[in-house]
Amino acid sequence: MSGTTATGVTRAEYCVIACAEVWRGDGEILASPMGPVPAIGARLAKLTFAPELLLTDGEAMLMGDVPPVGGASQVTEGWLPYRRHLSMVSGGRRHVMMGASQIDRHGNQNISCIGDWSRPDRQLLGVRGAPVNTLNNPTSYWVPRHSRRVFVERVDMVCGVGHDRAASAGPSATRFHDLRRVVTDLAVLDFAEDDGSLRIRSLHPGVTEDQVREATGFPLEAPEGGVPPTREPTAEELRLIREVIDPGGVRNREVPA
Repeated sequence: MSGTTATGVTRAEYCVIACAEVWRGDGEILASPMGPVPAIGARLAKLTFAPELLLTDGEAMLMGDVPPVGGASQVTEGWLPYRRHLSMVSGGRRHVMMGASQIDRHGNQNISCIGDWSRPDRQLLGVRGAPVNTLNNPTSYWVPRHSRRVFVERVDMVCGVGHDRAASAGPSATRFHDLRRVVTDLAVLDFAEDDGSLRIRSLHPGVTEDQVREATGFPLEAPEGGVPPTREPTAEELRLIREVIDPGGVRNREVPA
């Protein structure tokens, strides 16, 4: 798998484009990207097709500008301390893009531990806000290393709630439950199957369906008629990524060429 295509676009830049696309059409909503590539994607979306998106500085301020990743905002648009952030989460006015140490076919996500919960082999972040995020906000995921260690038949602990778990809990869990996409270094997946399970939505250039399936611990469906490629960035999007948002090349450290 090549890191750079014949057009000179790197795999990391295709991942940025795919992450940016998850916020297309969301309107005036808080984008909460977790990780460098999603953060670059959210800033790219705001600078291009989604200018109404709200972005924070990661602490307590809404940014009125779009600084480069790692840079300080020079324009404050609003105040968003933790308690107000929580009220926004519970009201659904946020689209979060979380990471996943494990994720299964129905979108159940684990970021807490590997192994049995009572005596785990490895302690991770903890459940954090994943249950509330998934039951109250549109939620997508970013996986920088697509592998069978991440895409598993059954997660060791449910943190983010998947379609099957939400359905079994009833209307109180499904009312605002909205899983959108999973972007990885190989492909974009969505939940378009009738049972809410994952399928391949697009392939990054240089990646085949077989490679994605081999790196996934459960069967994956694909659209009838074949899987399209992840869309190409425009010349202006590439300029923004390379010169304005991420001139230091942080994206390439998360998804190496």
